[in-house]
Amino acid sequence: MYDIILTNRAVTDIYKLDPSIKRRIGKKLRQYAADPYYYATKLNREELGSFRFRVGDYRIIFDVDGNNIIILRVGHRSEIYK
Repeated sequence: MYDIILTNRAVTDIYKLDPSIKRRIGKKLRQYAADPYYYATKLNREELGSFRFRVGDYRIIFDVDGNNIIILRVGHRSEIYK
């Protein structure tokens, strides 16, 4: 099981979301923490992060460092890659 670490930017992104979306993302992150590479998609643009998770119309941009999943950004798919 991997530990989930949120950056300050990710906390700010999550804070702005609707409560039902926050619960959905939290539930999925706990599921994805068991095996992140199975659920992750590698990103082409390395400056954003290394991987992404998909949760409906929302994306979670993250890196993996040892046994830690470092969440960099969380946002709607139409805005997260800008």
